[in-house]
Amino acid sequence: MRILLLGEYSNVHATLSKGLKSLGHEVTVASNGDFWKDYARDIDLQRTPGKIGGLSLALRLARHLPSFRGYDIVQLINPMFVELKASHIFPLYHYLLRHNRRVVLGGFGMDWYWVHTCVEKKPLRYSDFNIGDRLRTDTSAMRERADWLGTAKERLNRHVAATCAGIVTGLYEYWVCYHPLHPDKTTFIPYPIEMPSSPTFRPYDGKLRLFIGINTTRSAYKGTDVMLSAAEEVASRHPSQVELRIARSVPFATYQSMMDGSDAILDQLYSYTPSMNPLLAMSKGIICIGGGEPENYEILGEQTLRPIINVGPTRESVVQALEDLVVHPEKIDLLKRDSIEYIRRHHDHLTVARRYAHFYEQLLK
Repeated sequence: MRILLLGEYSNVHATLSKGLKSLGHEVTVASNGDFWKDYARDIDLQRTPGKIGGLSLALRLARHLPSFRGYDIVQLINPMFVELKASHIFPLYHYLLRHNRRVVLGGFGMDWYWVHTCVEKKPLRYSDFNIGDRLRTDTSAMRERADWLGTAKERLNRHVAATCAGIVTGLYEYWVCYHPLHPDKTTFIPYPIEMPSSPTFRPYDGKLRLFIGINTTRSAYKGTDVMLSAAEEVASRHPSQVELRIARSVPFATYQSMMDGSDAILDQLYSYTPSMNPLLAMSKGIICIGGGEPENYEILGEQTLRPIINVGPTRESVVQALEDLVVHPEKIDLLKRDSIEYIRRHHDHLTVARRYAHFYEQLLK
């Protein structure tokens, strides 16, 4: 198959491309590299700030449009798959529909379905937008609500979902948002992770090395501010037993090098499931402290492994989880070993690519 992957989110498309190419498919990734993270792509669609940056991107897209034709599958990372206003994306989306066999929408992150479902229906006990029945009112959550509800972005998202051939979701949370409204076209496929050639881990040596990545523009929204505060408290209590490493809005290559050699990663307080960065960490034998709710294991069909240290959406929950690791270090190496096996079973990029290829083939019939 000829496949065009448009847009990027936390290395999903770049990693999926590697898997699909290994299976013999012709794949092109066109994206902005997910902003400062700078993930690999074949066609660069990065936008510089300001009106001139928007004009430059529009001209670049116009130049590339002829090469965006004739694909069996075009997969969009998000309805906002390029850095243009939603009103300007409508004609680009229709062009892709006309000139390619099938268009697939990714349910991988921030969009109307995610915001609307969490705000209005609240099927999750907690999320980026609600804690139980209480809506979150931090600045980032309110900004996203204003950005997606009753706007051109909402109209674009709903239009793409209604007219595309299929919708693929990468986490349980996003499946819950899309499947009830589009049951006949929505599927769940785990995120792809490129496994190390010889996966191994650094055995625990008496010091618990914690790693946390801080996106300075979304720290409160994702709860990493709370997790950092909890980690700092535990590290101050046990200075000889705990070391804290912090990466603040760094490119992906730098992020990886800073993460390597850690024992555990703290990520996304309000998530049911680990996202791309903690999944990558787990493939290296680094324990994920974050989202590991029962629904995560159920949608994967995982019956035995429980490598994720699940925490609730509170500072106290994170402190308790970290204190438990400090007090019971005998758990650490087992959790590391199980983390690698968990990724091998469910997220290896070749296994995931086969599932995507099967999904695409069904759409093309």
